[in-house]
Amino acid sequence: MARDKDTLLRKFHEARWDEQIICEMSVPGERGVLVPRADTAIVAEVGDGISTIPESLQRKEPPALPEVSQMRVNRHFLHLSQETLGTDVNIDISQGTCTMKYSPKVQEHMAARHPGITEIHPNQDPDTIQGILEIYYKLESFLKEISGLDNFSLQPGGGAHSVYANAAVVRAYHKSRGDDKRDEIITTMFSHPCDAATPATAGYKVITLMPDKNGYPDLEAMKAALSERTAGIFITNPEDTGIYNPRIEEYVDAAHAVGALCSYDQANANSMLGIARAREAGFDLCHFNIHKTFSTPHGCMGPAMGAQGVRAHLAKFLPSPRVEFDGKRYFLDYNRPESIGKVRAFIGNASVALKAYAWIMQLGDAGLKEVSKCAVLNSNYMEKKLREIRGVSVWYAEGKTRLEQVRYSWEKLKEETGVGTDDVMRRMGDFGLQHYWTSHHPWIVPEPFTLEPCESYSKDDIDEYVAVLQKISDEAYSDPDLVKNAPYNLPVHKVPAPSIDEPERIAVTWRQYLKKKGLK
Repeated sequence: MARDKDTLLRKFHEARWDEQIICEMSVPGERGVLVPRADTAIVAEVGDGISTIPESLQRKEPPALPEVSQMRVNRHFLHLSQETLGTDVNIDISQGTCTMKYSPKVQEHMAARHPGITEIHPNQDPDTIQGILEIYYKLESFLKEISGLDNFSLQPGGGAHSVYANAAVVRAYHKSRGDDKRDEIITTMFSHPCDAATPATAGYKVITLMPDKNGYPDLEAMKAALSERTAGIFITNPEDTGIYNPRIEEYVDAAHAVGALCSYDQANANSMLGIARAREAGFDLCHFNIHKTFSTPHGCMGPAMGAQGVRAHLAKFLPSPRVEFDGKRYFLDYNRPESIGKVRAFIGNASVALKAYAWIMQLGDAGLKEVSKCAVLNSNYMEKKLREIRGVSVWYAEGKTRLEQVRYSWEKLKEETGVGTDDVMRRMGDFGLQHYWTSHHPWIVPEPFTLEPCESYSKDDIDEYVAVLQKISDEAYSDPDLVKNAPYNLPVHKVPAPSIDEPERIAVTWRQYLKKKGLK
C-alpha cells in the first residue's frame, strides 16, 4: 500500500469479517484430523493411557470442544489474522514502555523452530540437553557483563515476574539475617507499575514517591520515608518519562544507609546497553525484560522471559534449579537450601532464551552499544518533530534530553478542541497504525501518550507516524467530531465505554458465555 509522497499518509482499510466464535461454528461429527488409535503392540507395552489415570481425575464426559473441519479452521484464523495489527504488519512505535522491537526472523526460523529445540522435553536427562543448557549459561554470562551483577536466573516468566522474584529475594535476605521487621518497599510514580504491584503481591506495604518539578522522584521525600522498616527500593531509571536521573546513586546510598536493598528495574534498557550498568549505580538486584531489550517477541504477555540479576551475596536466594557448569558438562543444581524455590515450571522459556542469545551474538558488544545510540537518536528526532504539532506538549525537565522514550501530552488539544488522547488513539487505526500507549493510571501527566521508537524503526517510519499525528491534530481543530467518532476503517468501530468494567457483560469462556446468554 503506497504512501502519499506529499502527506506521507496511506489509504488504509482493514478487513472486517464479522467472524463467528469458533464454538458457534461447531457441527456434530465434523472433523479436521482423525487421530488413530494406538497400535495393539503399543497398548500391550504401555497400556491404553487412560486406565492408569485415577478415576477421580477422569472426566465424566468428553470436553465440549468445537467440531470443525480443517479448511474452516484455517479460514477462521486467517480471517482473524487479517483483523489484527502488530509489529510485523504496521509501524508499531506506539506501545511506549512495552517496546515493540523487531525480532529478526533468523532467530525464529533458524534457531527457535529448530527440531533440536522444539522436540526436546524439559524432563529429559540434562546430559541429553547440553545444548540448551549451554545457551542458558552463556546468556546469563552476557547479562552479567551487561549489568555488572554477579548471577542471573532466567526462570521468571516476564519482567513483572522478575520483580516479584526480586521482592522474594529481598524478603529471604532480611529473614536470613533475623530481621523480620522490614515490611515496606519504596518505589516511584513513574517507575514501571509492577515495581509497586508485585512487592504488594509479595506482602509488602508500598510507598510511592511523586515526581518533583523536573520529573525526578523527590529525594528528600524518599529520605523521609526510609526507616528500619524499609526492606528495599524498587526503581526504574530512566523512568517512564524517559528522563535519566543523574543523582541515582544518592537514592541508592540513602537506602543502603538504613539497611535496605536496591532493585533496579531495567526491563527497558534500550538507552543504556554498553553505556550504564546497575553495578556502577550501586544496585543489589536488577532485572531485564527480554522482549523489551533483547528483541524477542512481545507475545501478547507471553510466552516471555524475565532475567533476574543479583550481586554475589544474594545469589544463594535465586530460584532453583540453577544452570551450572563444572568444566565438562552443564547441569541443574537443585542443592540450594536458601533458594526462594521455583517461580515457574522447569527452568523458564527455552525458545525465548535462544532468541535473545542469538540476537546478542549477532550484534556483539559494539552492536549492543549501537542499539542504544540509535534508540536515543530515534526518540530525540521524534520528540523534535512532535513538538512542532499543535496541541502537543512535553512535561518536566524543560531543556533536558530524554533518552529512549517520552511521555507527551495532548492537554492543550483537549482544552482547545475537546479531543483527548483516547480519541486520538482510536483515530490512529484509520491510518493503519496500532494504538499508542497512553499511561498507567492515575494520569499525573494529563491526556498522556508515551512513544518509544527504539532502534528498530527508520527515519521514514518515524516521519510517517508523526504525519499521522499531525493529520489528526489538524482534524481535531477543524472537525473534532470526526476524531471523536473514530475509528471508521477497522473491523470494530468505537467501543462503548466502560465496556471492560461491566462484569455482567464479560465472558471469558464459552461455557460462561452460554450461561450469561441463558443458553445453558
